[in-house]
Amino acid sequence: MNTNAIKLRFSSWVNLEVIKSPALSKALGISIFIILTSLGAFVYIPLPFTPVPITLQTFFVILSGAFMGPWAGSASQAGYLTLGALGLPIFSGGRGGIIHLLGPTGGYIWGFILASWMVGELTAGKKRNIFALYGIFLLGISAVYFCGVMQLSLFTRENLWLAFKLGVLPFILPDIFKAFFAVLVFAKVKK
Repeated sequence: MNTNAIKLRFSSWVNLEVIKSPALSKALGISIFIILTSLGAFVYIPLPFTPVPITLQTFFVILSGAFMGPWAGSASQAGYLTLGALGLPIFSGGRGGIIHLLGPTGGYIWGFILASWMVGELTAGKKRNIFALYGIFLLGISAVYFCGVMQLSLFTRENLWLAFKLGVLPFILPDIFKAFFAVLVFAKVKK
């Protein structure tokens, strides 16, 4: 069986190869992660003291890099960004349009591309134990934080410390859990 094919497993005795083309397999994977990242934006918890909401997007961002590799993973996030910029209501809170990429939370969305690429680069084709994966996933989330805080600081015209307090501190604990569950999902699916 072609190892690049997408397989459907209905049970332990039915294993069906669906797509044999590596290019089609990548395109399908990219599309799936665009959809998953979009759905993650609808898990939206606004916080009253910051313009940055809690979403499930980073969960799918790091998994896109881990499953798809650096280029296809970051392509899925670039596709998500492009569709949202074109006006599809797929950004957090059901918003869309290029204006959201230029606003206070736009840096986080730009950071999705970098985070997916970093995670993919550090995991692609390599055997990693769960502790290394957890560290890599947290590093990917840190890339989202970095880009987000830079733009948040520029938008609010405040110092980086205030941007860090508004755009990172409230999200550390939820993202620790997201990275943990992402490791479990990745390890289970890869197994």
